Amino acid sequence: MFGHRSANFTMMLRAGQLFAFLAAVFLGLFVPVGSADTAVKVTAPSNARPSSLLFVGNSYLYYNNSLHDHLLRMVKASGIHEEEAINIKSVTVNDGRLHYHDIAAYLEPGRLGVADSFQVVILQGHSASALSDPARDRFSRTVSEFAREIAAAGAETALYMTHAYVSPHPKHREGMIREVEELYVRVGNEVGALVIPVGLAFEESYRRRPELGLHMPYDGTHPSLLGTYLGAATVFASLYGQSPVGIPYDYFGRIDAETALYLQGVADSTVRRFYGLD
Repeated sequence: MFGHRSANFTMMLRAGQLFAFLAAVFLGLFVPVGSADTAVKVTAPSNARPSSLLFVGNSYLYYNNSLHDHLLRMVKASGIHEEEAINIKSVTVNDGRLHYHDIAAYLEPGRLGVADSFQVVILQGHSASALSDPARDRFSRTVSEFAREIAAAGAETALYMTHAYVSPHPKHREGMIREVEELYVRVGNEVGALVIPVGLAFEESYRRRPELGLHMPYDGTHPSLLGTYLGAATVFASLYGQSPVGIPYDYFGRIDAETALYLQGVADSTVRRFYGLD
């Protein structure tokens, strides 16, 4: 009698284990976007106050008097560094892919007018890098190659996550930002790079205030002045681990105080959520 009950119990246990296994497999097919699949490994640069930065990208960076210039003025206005103590360079190629750049030349001390090595190099890929298998593969291979050269030069790699297209861009489609996010987080984790969630900040701002244009209305791809400001604020929060909220920089009055504060808040909340700091 005891042996019969034991056999029944064993069968029930095995059935329960099988059910749990199947449930786990089933639920694994439905992991929500933005959870474990997109968890970032690096949440801050090793240098908490980097003063020598290099941006490498394309027109997404140089529009609106260049994102690096807005970042420099934010850093100065925040009091982290005086202007003479910070050096930010930007090398861009219009409609450029990362592999167009000669990263080794940029990293050579003195080549770009910077005597010492850069501390952080921020790589910005093409806006369509996440939209096809060949483009994703080329981006991954280029970032991996560049990251090795950057590390050999004594610097750290960061990735500038691009924003999605919006109408009227012909390749605009719902969900594009998920493809961009997956690519940047995956590649960033593979090479140990900090991922700067600019694209997610754009998404969050449009969720809150869809009427506030962050793209140039004529093409739906390049950032407007407000988009560049949001991008710079997101870079600031990511690199320095400080909230940009309250920084008294408004591009010399061209951005009204309420909008500047709003964009600073979007950057802060996006970065905190992305790095799991909330």
